[in-house]
Amino acid sequence: MSGRASDRVPFICLVAFLVIWVGLAIEPRYRDDWLLENLPTFVLLPAAVLSYRRFRLSDQAYFQATLFAVLHTIGSHYTYSEVPLGDWVRDAFGLTRNHYDRFVHFSFGLLLLRPLRELAIRRPESLGRFALAYVSVAIIALWSTLYEVVEWIVASLADPTAGIAYLGTQGDVWDAQKDTALACGGALLAVLIERLRGRTSTLRPEPAPPG
Repeated sequence: MSGRASDRVPFICLVAFLVIWVGLAIEPRYRDDWLLENLPTFVLLPAAVLSYRRFRLSDQAYFQATLFAVLHTIGSHYTYSEVPLGDWVRDAFGLTRNHYDRFVHFSFGLLLLRPLRELAIRRPESLGRFALAYVSVAIIALWSTLYEVVEWIVASLADPTAGIAYLGTQGDVWDAQKDTALACGGALLAVLIERLRGRTSTLRPEPAPPG
């Protein structure tokens, strides 16, 4: 990935993420859980770099994907159920659990709707507005569900202690269903925001011609 002007945002996103990832890879709270949590990073980051020229996304998509990756990396450093910010929110509002994992699942839908849609739908103009929104949310629901299934399989095959930390259910038997529902909720909000932004842009007056 070169440093040309057209590549500037993806390059900055990559460098920024690598700096943060390396910093959080130092002395994670539970190394075994950290390794499990970073399996997607070990696969997806090289794939994104190697396929960059063929599957170039928008600058906004790269920024949003990087922001989500940072949130995930923070969770992998502490384990999701022990992220200090989640503990602070739990204690401040008298909650019964650390909700950082819930926040990240919601962010999965909110932040990754655009990157995943750009990867899956190369010609969005061929779909109507409703069809595009429907397919976009369905993509998030699919990948969120697949992640929960893979998470269950990996946890069942891993060391029991690391597997429990990896799942991060915190005693909630409906954890997987709630995580998927939050991802879909984040995706719906992303669609709504895009719709409102699009409506606002159409209402802006055209600049007056010179002279």
